[in-house]
Amino acid sequence: MATIAQWVEGARPRTLPTALSPVIAGTGAAIGHGVVSPGRALLALVVAVSLMIGVNYANDYSDGIRGTDDERVGPVRLVGSRLAAPTTVRTAAFFAFGVAGVAGLTLVSLSGQWWMIAVGVLCIVAAWFYTGGSHPYGYLASARSRSSCSTASWAFSAPCSRRAARPGPSPW
Repeated sequence: MATIAQWVEGARPRTLPTALSPVIAGTGAAIGHGVVSPGRALLALVVAVSLMIGVNYANDYSDGIRGTDDERVGPVRLVGSRLAAPTTVRTAAFFAFGVAGVAGLTLVSLSGQWWMIAVGVLCIVAAWFYTGGSHPYGYLASARSRSSCSTASWAFSAPCSRRAARPGPSPW
């Protein structure tokens, strides 16, 4: 059974700046326009970090059941090193996606930007099929940019949107 420290390492905290950067940029843009809501920026941060953790656990699960992590160097692989059962790691991934979904739906309900639901769904689908499913795109040459783009589009758009920052018509 994996320890808490191993679960934290399995979430791959070194990847979290990838989730933080677009939220910081989007919040900065909102500040630059004079319309920022710290609560909504925090929700966008929860979405971005939860998506990143979810994709990391989903990758651990998918690579682990395929056997591609059996001889791996780098951060701990929970399934590949048999520290956690595959179903437990899969559940952790889905839990992280669920946290992202709840935070994202809350942000959408506050902002009225209903189109962001489609972006959020695309992010979760992209995160799962990065190395999951029968034809994972994570093994393609351009995969890293696609996965990061999906996360970044959600994380950047939510706090950057004037409509997400305050009610009323958007000039964009």
